Amino acid sequence: MTFLTLALLAMQPAAPAAAPAPASTAAPASKWATKEGDVTIRDFKFRSGEIMPAVRLHYSTLGTPHRGANGEIDNAVMVLHGTGGSGKQFLQPQFADELYGPGQPLDIKRYYIILPDNVGHGGSSKPSDGLRMKFPQYDYADMVELQHRMLTEGLGIKKLRLIMGTSMGCMHGFIWGETYPDFAQALMPMACQPVEIAGQNRMWRQLLIDGIKADPAWMGGEYKGQPVLGLRTAASLSVIAGGAPLNLQKNYPTRDAAAAYARVRVERDIASRDANDMIYQFESSRTYNPWPGLEKITAPMTWINSADDFINPRNLPYPEQAVKRMPNARFRMVAESDETRGHGTHSWAVNWKADLIDLLARSGG
Repeated sequence: MTFLTLALLAMQPAAPAAAPAPASTAAPASKWATKEGDVTIRDFKFRSGEIMPAVRLHYSTLGTPHRGANGEIDNAVMVLHGTGGSGKQFLQPQFADELYGPGQPLDIKRYYIILPDNVGHGGSSKPSDGLRMKFPQYDYADMVELQHRMLTEGLGIKKLRLIMGTSMGCMHGFIWGETYPDFAQALMPMACQPVEIAGQNRMWRQLLIDGIKADPAWMGGEYKGQPVLGLRTAASLSVIAGGAPLNLQKNYPTRDAAAAYARVRVERDIASRDANDMIYQFESSRTYNPWPGLEKITAPMTWINSADDFINPRNLPYPEQAVKRMPNARFRMVAESDETRGHGTHSWAVNWKADLIDLLARSGG
């Protein structure tokens, strides 16, 4: 299970109303066979001033790179995960089966799909590798720079056909649009706002971090075993933040079913967490604020949020204001229903597949 996109937490298909049986922490098998790789970035200097001799970036790929008349790869698509997630979350059927097959919008016979694990996540360098709280204090700008270097230095890619991103990956998409405005032919950020993380969004994140650190077993990051009470606080907050009220009410309409489901979800998440990794993952948003530079984003963009997203409430004014400042941007709010998944609607492609098809058409076919 992953953590916030709310990656697999929000992406899991809704269970029946009966109380669920205890679940395994193992990721479900995928029919999509990937190629795995790593790129090592040497002597990387983080925005904090810290230098790491070697930063490992893991990635998964689907499809085959195609080279155009100029010899450059021209069919690469990068999909960016959310907080606590990994590239493999995009192999789940509700995402992959809708997009990667024959004749689908990102048919892997046509496109080269790159699914990175960001620094601090998955198979990439992270605090739990050994440095613990001495790991460099990375932020979103560092993560995007490392993505860029992975593509250019490691994979030899000078231009992307498309950048998609969910939650944290959505925010990375806005940073990409401002920092490297000509690198991606199109942008599709989903489930975020292009403003500093403040208000309720910052509050629940801060409470999650504080909950881990308040557990005496955390020991300043030098714990011998995971601080379970702190992780329980973090997992419980994530269940609420990622919830979809109508969908959960439909699938868990009784007290006992709802309580049992919530308890299983929290236990399953606790079993797969590292406390220091989680602190870093949530702290990495601290410097995010693309709002002052939105005019720099010139690539065709389709930005998708969902009306039942607790993390990005539908009544915030930012989308209407932001699209006026980005010349080629469109915004759509997915209407709430008992089939949408709250924040996790970003990973159920049926809700926005037509928007992706339109974006690919209007950004160059």
